[in-house]
Amino acid sequence: MTYSPNNFLVWAELPVTDLPRACEFYGAVTGATLNIDETGPNPIAMFTPSDDKKSGVALHLYPGKPAGDGRGPTLHLAAQGTLEDTIERVTKAGGEVVSPIIEIPVGRFFYAKDPDGNSIGLFETPSQ
Repeated sequence: MTYSPNNFLVWAELPVTDLPRACEFYGAVTGATLNIDETGPNPIAMFTPSDDKKSGVALHLYPGKPAGDGRGPTLHLAAQGTLEDTIERVTKAGGEVVSPIIEIPVGRFFYAKDPDGNSIGLFETPSQ
């Protein structure tokens, strides 16, 4: 049998200290709908794609101990609208922008920290 994944990252889990507050932050910043699922061993908040497809890489938030101060891995997330609008939403929702907008061949992004200090990148494709 040949192993050939579409994505090497199957899913990501991000620890947060206050799950409802984290849902509010990530919903405000990305425009995603987050639903808390309590069917497993601990509750998780799941990002729900706008088209309700169940494929692709998923991100879950869970109650845990964040690395804090941007020391953990950086997850890069898509966000609705322009990066300039996203920067405002990050700050307004209690996060911290830690870099200018960075241009790369496939789009642009910036680094930020969520209210727990988790490192995140917010990405915009050229077509937005």
